[in-house]
Amino acid sequence: MGELLVIVGLVVAVIAIIGIIVKARGGKKPAAAAPRRDPLAADQPVHGFGPRELGPGAIVAYGGIDYVVRGSITLRQGPYVWWEHLLEGGDGAQWLGVEEDEGTLELTWWTTRKGLGVGPGAEVIVDDRVHRLEESGEAEYSCEGTTGLPERGRMRYQDMRTGDGSSLLSFEDWDGAGWEVSSGRPMSRGELTVYPAPPAAGDPDYRR
Repeated sequence: MGELLVIVGLVVAVIAIIGIIVKARGGKKPAAAAPRRDPLAADQPVHGFGPRELGPGAIVAYGGIDYVVRGSITLRQGPYVWWEHLLEGGDGAQWLGVEEDEGTLELTWWTTRKGLGVGPGAEVIVDDRVHRLEESGEAEYSCEGTTGLPERGRMRYQDMRTGDGSSLLSFEDWDGAGWEVSSGRPMSRGELTVYPAPPAAGDPDYRR
């Protein structure tokens, strides 16, 4: 009789433990995914606008059009780093330039211009506006996604702007392939909405 009571007691104890485990598992809710944030929102810091936020797969909404970032170029000139992101969704080749200058975020909307028949110089007239040389130099670059460029290389550039700064020109020579010209204009954060890129494959921490 005593042995039977012991067995019954063990069975009851096991059933009670199983019930506690099932209840604990059933009541545990899966962790909610963190909401994606607009990296250009006014309350977001201005640093870190590389492929972590604006890499391939990100969406840039501008002027009623959603552009997909096809590829990103990271450029380095000494301690300075800036980015160019190839966008798909509008007419022609569009690029979004992103740079941080002394804590200020600078955004530029670029459009590739072919057939203009102009080259870099001290002054260049495009669209009946005079653009003057602002700066020039060389930089190393690395690519992610689709850009039409090798994974790594060097580029030369000459940047120009009008007197009021509302119209920009950029001449770029990638690995000695010849000058390419783009026209651009400065942009403010409020003109864009950015939905950040998904994490790189196999890297939950978002590869830079």
